[in-house]
Amino acid sequence: MEKDIVISVKNLKKKYPLYKKPIHRLLESFSFIRHKSYHKDFMALNDISFEVHRGECFGIIGTNGSGKSTLLKIITGVLTQSSGDVKVDGKVSALLELGAGFNLDYTGIENIKMNAMIYGYSKQKVDELIPKICEFADIGDFINQPLKSYSSGMFARLAFAVAINVDPDILIVDEALSVGDIFFQAKCYKKFEEFKALGKTILFVTHDMTSVLNYCDRALLINDGEFIKIGTPSETIDIYKKILANSYSKDSDNNDVNNNEVLTNISEKGEGKWKSHLPLNPTPNIYGTKDAEIIDFGLFNQKDEITNVFEKFSKVKLIVKVKFNNNVEHPIVAFKLKNRKGLEIMGTNTWYEDIDLNTVEKGTIYIFTFLFDLPLSCDQYLLDISVTRFERDNLIALCRNYSITTIDVVSSRRNVGIVDPNCIVTFTRE
Repeated sequence: MEKDIVISVKNLKKKYPLYKKPIHRLLESFSFIRHKSYHKDFMALNDISFEVHRGECFGIIGTNGSGKSTLLKIITGVLTQSSGDVKVDGKVSALLELGAGFNLDYTGIENIKMNAMIYGYSKQKVDELIPKICEFADIGDFINQPLKSYSSGMFARLAFAVAINVDPDILIVDEALSVGDIFFQAKCYKKFEEFKALGKTILFVTHDMTSVLNYCDRALLINDGEFIKIGTPSETIDIYKKILANSYSKDSDNNDVNNNEVLTNISEKGEGKWKSHLPLNPTPNIYGTKDAEIIDFGLFNQKDEITNVFEKFSKVKLIVKVKFNNNVEHPIVAFKLKNRKGLEIMGTNTWYEDIDLNTVEKGTIYIFTFLFDLPLSCDQYLLDISVTRFERDNLIALCRNYSITTIDVVSSRRNVGIVDPNCIVTFTRE
């Protein structure tokens, strides 16, 4: 490899045999004569090639099941590729699945010693490392308790503290920071900057697009085990957003999909046209009297592209199509955004906005458009949509879709808390 290249991956493939029944695996192993196959091949990775340079932070992004973790396991030697070539130049420290390489029955101190010795350190050097690791992990007296008593956040703290203090040339992180609190994450990202300044390389897999924008020099996008794009973080994230919205076409020269067609045909009959382009909750909480039904909804950016990934402070257009199955008096259509803990962040409804439809007749379809700003911190938020009405003083749910999809807010701008105050700071010298 060239001196500047520390990771080289060429034509990498990883294939798994899939069997319909466990007995088929046994039958195939005894099929000496006819060599009958009882499986079909699943390509977890299909012809992936890229290079990582010394001193860069290289991001790998993609949807769940796209092959990111499989790729890292092959690079670190945990898995063996079916074909292709992988070369790594330098000492690697990796955080893969939370808990990988740790013994749950051992204490934190015992796991530190075990991992440090695996990296080839002498007992004297291990004793020197322990105070540094304990200080960074900052989990107090739990360092002397078995790991099976740890929370996921404490586990992440210890794992990251060990990984960065064994002096690696290449640090590989697979989503391990997502379980830590905001203060620990800030400390980890500061360490990323220190590593880059020392000429060390970071290979970073995450679903947090803001972290990719802030810390990565380049990013690789893979989807369904196939190479899609390698380039600047903004370039790859733009295509990733199209994949999330089911609007990416690999055969297209510029990968642009005419999403305006969705808007210009807004009165076209047919259910689920917009929501099919969004990442939907596989186990949604939908309930109500069914006097009204949300038959479709869509999220659109300022270019009228359907997506669930938005820049901070950008305009969001939420369009909700409601079919009324019975006569309904004074229906109310609402939306709200919640954080992952269920805290309601923002929202409104037609009643608050002084819109009264009076009595809506059975069979009528209405389309409601909510246009709103997004001054929220970079994070992932859950979207609720509902149709209700008042019966005396009681609010009756006609159709409620709880946590039906997500809105991802990304930006290179940082802030504290849930809402970004968009503060402008000036100073003068007296």
